[in-house]
Amino acid sequence: MKFQREISNNSARRSRARAVAAALAWSSAGAALAVAVATPAYAQVSNASLRGTVKAEGGVSQVTAINVDTGLTRSVAVGESGSYNIASLPVGTYRLEITTPGGVRNTDEFTLSVGQSAVLDFDFSQPDIAEGGDDAIIVTGTRLRSMEGGEVGTNISQRLIEQLPQNNRNFLAFADLAPGVQFVTAGNDQSRLQGGAQGSNSVNIFIDGVGQKDYVLKNGITGQDSTQGNPFPQLAVGEYRVISSNYKAEFDQVSSVAITAVTKSGTNEFHGEGFIDFTNQGLRDRRPSELTGTKVKTKDFQFGGALGGPIIKDMLHFFATYEGKRRVNPRDVTPGLQLPVDFFPTEYRDAFGPRNETFNENLYFGKINFTPTNNDLFEFSVKYRDESGETFNSGIAAFETRTIAKVAEWRGLARWEHTGDTWVNDFKVAYEDVTWGPRPLNFGNISVFNATIPNTPPATGTRRGDILRIGAGSNFQDKGQSGWQVSDDFTWTGMEGHTFKVGVKAKWVTLRTTQQNNINPIFTYNVNYNPGGGSFNDTIPYRMEFGAAVGDADPNIRSKNFQFGIYAQDDWEVDDRLTLNLGLRWDYERTPAFLNYQHDPAIAEFVAGRASYTGPNGAVTPPYMNLANANYDINDFISTGSERKAFKGAWQPRLGFTYALDEEKRFAIFGGYGRSYDRTQFDFIQQELAQGLFANRVFNFNNPGDTTNVCAPSATCIAWDPAYLTSDGRDALIAGLPIGAGRELRFIKNDIKVPYSDQFSLGVRGRFDLLDLEAGYSYVKSKDGFAYLLGNRRPDGTFFAPTGSPSSPFGNPPAPFGSIIIGTNGLETRANTAYFKLTKRYTEFSPWSLDATYTFTDAEANRQFGEVFSLDYPSLDDYPFVTSTGVRKHRLVMAGTVDLPIGVTLSGKFQIASPKYLNAFVNTAGPPPSRTIVSTETEGNGDLWGFCQMDLSVTKYIPLAFINDETRVRLRVDIINLFNDRNYGGFNAITGLRNPNDLGIDGPPRTVKVSAGFSF
Repeated sequence: MKFQREISNNSARRSRARAVAAALAWSSAGAALAVAVATPAYAQVSNASLRGTVKAEGGVSQVTAINVDTGLTRSVAVGESGSYNIASLPVGTYRLEITTPGGVRNTDEFTLSVGQSAVLDFDFSQPDIAEGGDDAIIVTGTRLRSMEGGEVGTNISQRLIEQLPQNNRNFLAFADLAPGVQFVTAGNDQSRLQGGAQGSNSVNIFIDGVGQKDYVLKNGITGQDSTQGNPFPQLAVGEYRVISSNYKAEFDQVSSVAITAVTKSGTNEFHGEGFIDFTNQGLRDRRPSELTGTKVKTKDFQFGGALGGPIIKDMLHFFATYEGKRRVNPRDVTPGLQLPVDFFPTEYRDAFGPRNETFNENLYFGKINFTPTNNDLFEFSVKYRDESGETFNSGIAAFETRTIAKVAEWRGLARWEHTGDTWVNDFKVAYEDVTWGPRPLNFGNISVFNATIPNTPPATGTRRGDILRIGAGSNFQDKGQSGWQVSDDFTWTGMEGHTFKVGVKAKWVTLRTTQQNNINPIFTYNVNYNPGGGSFNDTIPYRMEFGAAVGDADPNIRSKNFQFGIYAQDDWEVDDRLTLNLGLRWDYERTPAFLNYQHDPAIAEFVAGRASYTGPNGAVTPPYMNLANANYDINDFISTGSERKAFKGAWQPRLGFTYALDEEKRFAIFGGYGRSYDRTQFDFIQQELAQGLFANRVFNFNNPGDTTNVCAPSATCIAWDPAYLTSDGRDALIAGLPIGAGRELRFIKNDIKVPYSDQFSLGVRGRFDLLDLEAGYSYVKSKDGFAYLLGNRRPDGTFFAPTGSPSSPFGNPPAPFGSIIIGTNGLETRANTAYFKLTKRYTEFSPWSLDATYTFTDAEANRQFGEVFSLDYPSLDDYPFVTSTGVRKHRLVMAGTVDLPIGVTLSGKFQIASPKYLNAFVNTAGPPPSRTIVSTETEGNGDLWGFCQMDLSVTKYIPLAFINDETRVRLRVDIINLFNDRNYGGFNAITGLRNPNDLGIDGPPRTVKVSAGFSF
């Protein structure tokens, strides 16, 4: 399918191009043609730029770039020195018209990529060009300049997106070809993007120059929290660039991976396509849990189509696409503690066994391009995403506990780009409305069964854990964001050797959360407790948890946030070898729900030890004095509504350089430094407000004879009453207690900081005709990540008891309330990365491509990867830095495509990585007690590797010449995990050995997917 990204050549031009390209490649006469297309310097977030010098006797007056597919035209005057600079061009295929004293000369067609800053130099004093007559000047890449500054990353072309094998049509699946980037698909089929040692919430994706940041939830971009869905229809993506680190000043709200993508546009010809993909259990290998039984039903059916073309030729074009996904995934309900099913009474045994999870997604995208003049470009686009189904993961939870999935996302963009002789102004208005709202399928009570059983000999002692969960679901949330963004980017090229760019962005976005988890009460039973002589206790629980509104509070939280950012960037060509990229940005954000929050004065004074607490029933509780000698000051966390200040991002320098080592500029060294601020998730900082509106209550029951679960009698440690199984009984219980009794108290530090990263890079790039090589080193240090700590302290203010095994002071809460949880900064990661990257570019004359990236990462962190709650030490300073559990030390990713005879294309992707690391606590009894964290490399699934997967696809194109030259049918087979590698994920955190009873694997078993398509 062509649209804007394809080149249309007639057979005569192809023949001439082959002849000239061969001559340039094999004869020294080709060196006289001083034409170089620089590899991207990426001065724009989405558009490309083009500059260079033109030498001719008598001078050159004008250079005009013409998009061969849409007719878009941009003209600039040539300076006295022969330099020209076209600051902003949409991604696409172009030719140049160069006005010389001898007439207008044309170039052959060439392609500009996303964010690319290309350089084309012409010397008309050379006979190869001067005597060319009317022949087009062939634009080759034989003298490629590398000007990417300190950026570390890679480009994903339309060919790679279309040809590489994949399982889910998520266009981000190829981002792991960039150094230090992972595209992770978990055993539950949910995917996420990750950069280095930082979490997924630190990434950002810019589509057509607009960030898709999720300000509320995890995984970085909207709609990607806990989903199998795709953020954007793959048919609508033209290409994208992945930047691992050291991006320029225009990139905001990101501290790890930044991705900039451009969408397709209609052209002067009508083009369209449709496709279907299908696989089921008959087309896949058995999962490890199915080796002794039958395969569980599986279905993955994906389908879609696209259409684009002219409304008014050379002026008005449209593009529209739809993609749908219908999935049925296998899941397994298994007993906890590796117990046999016959351990359970007969009435519970049917809960175990294979089940199915369903997932549905619909993606829509439409776009109109309007170019009324040679100086104006208008774009209007809209995206809608809808997800539904029933979420259910393998484990101890019965099928009846599943959750209804709901994701709805609207995004719209209006853009006006106006071009002058030496400047470009890019004005955007964007709108977004995103909802993420999981709901329990069933409502009612939840029963969780907990057991203590002897360890299997020769091991001694016992092990304890939950073994089955039945009843209703518990995940009830409604979270999202909606609002408007206005931005303006101005680029000026009026000073020779400089491209100045400044930008401003303002955003008014309403963040909303409703969280009523445990709206269905949870009753936990010790099955070993047998007061009536039975063998399986399921009548008397030892704990009850349920969510309930605090008084008459409304649990729906809204915060009308305001964001503001400015930046300045100068790409300065100091001389013909040295290019500097000098940038600076500043950001501001105001979150009223956090800034204006006021803690209940009575509770604040009580927790701070300054006053007793009097409940509504007149009961008086003495002051909580345990914090008098604590290692933190609770007053730093108590807000009266005036202590907190809006985030004002410190100045963020973004610096990079490229220095050519030879006159031909085939080899260059590069480097850079940058600081980049991310955002603290609203889901974190709204928790103190949420806990005061709809709180989780925890009550323990003092059951006679149950020595496993013992609590001291208090307002939250009471005798069991079967009435608590009813809502009336629970309401009566809390009616006689202080408002909010049993709930956690959350306090967030008033001067909370915003997480950021410092990024350094240094490397060398080389170009050998169609082969690009790059070797480099990067160091990324992230700081001020958000975490929750346990604020409880023992009566003397200590965290650990002076004797015995070290344990956190959960048993010392400020009764009648639950534990104190304090939010603060302090999570840090450090990643040293060395990498080698090889790219062999595809051309019509050399119809194969290869991308390979090897990455060595030495990463450490002061907390388990992905963990926010840090309840094991009194402060984050007490957590040691250990090897990160989220990054494998060695990783190789390779992807290749090749056109074979008879219209067949073969492609493959290979991934191999070293074993992962796990962390575990080791407690030593006192006096004094101690707690340490050990980091263990797990055993490999093979000899040395921890993850290995080879994917393959074969595509056959059948032209329908009786219709026209571009109409064809596509038949395709993808084989995912060709060699059926078992990438087991369950390991012992202390020994590193694989748990033979954990049959979960990362990634799918060998799966065959068949596809068919039609394009015209």
